[in-house]
Amino acid sequence: MKHVIDGVTYNVEVTGEGFPLVLFHGFTGDSTTWKPFYFKWSNDRQLVSIDIIGHGKSDSPEDVKRYDMLSVIGDIKRVLEKLNLTKVDMLGYSMGGRLALSFAVQYPDFIRKLILESSSPGLETEEERWDRRKGDEKLCHYIEENGIAQFVDYWENIPLFATQKNLSEEKQEEIKQQRLQNNQVGLCNSLKGMGTGSQASWWEHLQTFLIETLLLTGTLDEKFCSIAQQMEKLMPNAKWIQVEGSGHAIHVEHPEKFGTIVSGFLKNS
Repeated sequence: MKHVIDGVTYNVEVTGEGFPLVLFHGFTGDSTTWKPFYFKWSNDRQLVSIDIIGHGKSDSPEDVKRYDMLSVIGDIKRVLEKLNLTKVDMLGYSMGGRLALSFAVQYPDFIRKLILESSSPGLETEEERWDRRKGDEKLCHYIEENGIAQFVDYWENIPLFATQKNLSEEKQEEIKQQRLQNNQVGLCNSLKGMGTGSQASWWEHLQTFLIETLLLTGTLDEKFCSIAQQMEKLMPNAKWIQVEGSGHAIHVEHPEKFGTIVSGFLKNS
C-alpha cells in the first residue's frame, strides 16, 4: 500500500495479524529484505515493512532535506498513525537500525521492544561526522559519474560484505538484482541526508534509554561487534547477541538463526 506524507509516497507492505513489528532495511535494500521471514513471523504478529525514502517503491525526491533523519522519522510516525498503530516493536538493519534507534529516541512511547542488527547510535564527535560526510560525498559523486550498475559492483565488494561471498551464487545474484532496482538520486540523497555523518549522535542518550533492546551482530563483523559492546555497557535494558560465523548481514547469511533469535526476543515479554 502507498502512503503520501508531505508529497512523498512511502511504500508499505503489511502482512499477518497480531502485535505489529515494523521493519527497516539497510542502504541499497528495500522491503523485500524481510520476505524470507514472513512465514515464520507473521503467524502471531502484523509485519509492517517500509521502503525507506530513496529506496524500493518509495519516492526519491530531489530535495535532500527530505532525507534528513529527523524529517524521515517524522514521516514514519505519520505513516504509523495512518495505519492506526500507537505501539509497535521495531527492527532495523544497518542504516535501518539507525533509523529505528532515532525513532525510538524521539518517540519512545511508540516502541515496546527494539531490535538493532549491525547498527550504531551514530558517530560521537563532529570530526568523525565531518570525515564521514566527506566520504559519503565522494561515494555520491561515484554514483553520479558511473551509474547504478557500476556502483553496485563496487558496493558488493567492499570489506563490510566480504562474508557474503560465501553465499550461493543464486543468493548473491538475487541481492545484486534487488540493488540494481535502486534510484541514483535516492541513493545519493540518502548518503547526504541520513548517512552516519549527517545524523545526530545518540550516544549520550543511551544511559537513559529504557526500551528493552536486542543488539545483534555477527562475530566476523569486528567493527559493529565493538560498537554493540559499547552500547550494551551503556544501555540499562539491552541484551547483545553475537551470531557465530556471520558478517554484517546476519539476516542474509544466517537467516534461520536470525529468525529464531528475533522470534524468541519478541515472545519473551
